[in-house]
Amino acid sequence: MASPALSGRRPSNPVDIRKPSGSFSRRDTATNGALTSPAAAKGPMPGGTGASSFNAAPLSSFSSKLGSKKRVASMSSTGTGLSESYSSTSGSSYSSSSEDESPRENIACNSKGFSDFRVKSLELAEYGRKEIQIAEQEMEALMVLRRRALEDRRLLGARIVGCTHITAQAAVLIETLVACGAEVRWCACNIHSTQNEVAAALAEAGYPIFAWRGESEEDFWWCIEKCVHAENWQPNLLLDDGGDATHLMHKKYEGSFKLLRGIVEESVTGVHRLYQLAKTGKLTVPAINVNDSVVKAKFDNHYCCRESILDSIKRATDTMFGGKHICVCGYGEVGKGCASALKGLGAIVCVTEIDPICALQASFDGFSVVHLEEVVKNMDMVITCTGNKRVVTREHMNNLKNGCIVCNMGHSNTEIDVESVRALQWQHIRSQVDHVIWPDGKRMVLLAEGRLVNLCCSSIPSFVVSIAASTQILALIELFRAPSGRYKHDVYLLPKKMDEYVASLHLGTFNAHLTEMTDEQAAYLNIPHNGPFKPQYYRY
Repeated sequence: MASPALSGRRPSNPVDIRKPSGSFSRRDTATNGALTSPAAAKGPMPGGTGASSFNAAPLSSFSSKLGSKKRVASMSSTGTGLSESYSSTSGSSYSSSSEDESPRENIACNSKGFSDFRVKSLELAEYGRKEIQIAEQEMEALMVLRRRALEDRRLLGARIVGCTHITAQAAVLIETLVACGAEVRWCACNIHSTQNEVAAALAEAGYPIFAWRGESEEDFWWCIEKCVHAENWQPNLLLDDGGDATHLMHKKYEGSFKLLRGIVEESVTGVHRLYQLAKTGKLTVPAINVNDSVVKAKFDNHYCCRESILDSIKRATDTMFGGKHICVCGYGEVGKGCASALKGLGAIVCVTEIDPICALQASFDGFSVVHLEEVVKNMDMVITCTGNKRVVTREHMNNLKNGCIVCNMGHSNTEIDVESVRALQWQHIRSQVDHVIWPDGKRMVLLAEGRLVNLCCSSIPSFVVSIAASTQILALIELFRAPSGRYKHDVYLLPKKMDEYVASLHLGTFNAHLTEMTDEQAAYLNIPHNGPFKPQYYRY
């Protein structure tokens, strides 16, 4: 089957959505989505800071995202560290009492003698399996893909390294990939989002899982390396969330990296890093950007965050939103979801933006567009949603009112300049909640130390994760099954046909029925009966 052209036009022979094929549209980051070759891109990437080449950065340069497990000496003696037991009142993961012990050197075996894993405690496996079963009920699309895999195991022979959040929903993704024929090795992309009981359930089922809640920075990189580089193991696909596994493999195991059939990346941060590699000619394998697929951007980023922002802050702080003054930094899909949810509960919301289009959208939606430094002293909450760095600086934090809640909904923890307040007194209140205390007694309530608050302090809806996970599975299948030469060493987007297929898999949950066009209507619009129904450039 011929590959669709890399342009905004609809391919004359649309791909078969049941057996994904066809080329992906390449996005030029410098033109904000124009379907041109990334090699022609000029200037810094949107949302980025004009940083130096991804390839030139040492591993240590990415450690700010992780932080250190050790606290500075000036912190309050009441703190218990980052890896304390995770209270059910403020999060979603059950943990054993020996949280401070690293499992790295504790070799354990599951009930079948399998030992190629490191998790907190296998005793949690039964509880974790129940969590996974609950998630499966909300992830019907992945169950459909599993049933179809019984007839056609489209990933047979695939060896996948995964670096994502280790949650019940991720476990459903992992087991679906295995049902499709893949072998996997999996680690966490965030040191605080792992559900220990889920990791234990996966280890008990015989999967090589290297993750536990409260990893140190050293543990984090060790776990990734155990997945990337193992005896008698050569991965041919990489599923990444944030680009850390991609970075380590590219820097330390370049030979193995070049043997990959492709990379699938689902975060803004990781996608930016891939575009950096592509621009400098250092991306030696094809990659698919699923973060900017329509269904992922709209449903995972917008609708998911609209619900999870409320849940996470409520669980962590027990605060009330009505009447609170809240500043949402960034009005992209995540910011839109957060702002609308907070407004719906009676909060008085203002927005900061660098993009005039997003700023105009915020104004039409009834939000004041402001400079943070002008309003910060009156805010009850500040929430970052930009994906950028130093959005909330030490100067901003110096001017906060007493008791202001500060948290991050972006992928990376660089948005809040947490390092600038390390030397102040810290009082640990509960899991993922710290009071940072100024010499005059003023307190800032910092959630998850500036990391992703809706995964550190809560969880996200399984149904929304099902949408994102479906795009990841289809992207992995496409890279694995594509004939040699179809994809160059570049970054591609999902074709519209696959976006529509993922959406159709989830309509049954709502008992939604699509209207079918007549032949006359299809001819009038010049659209195939079975889609795609919109051109690649259409923005929903």
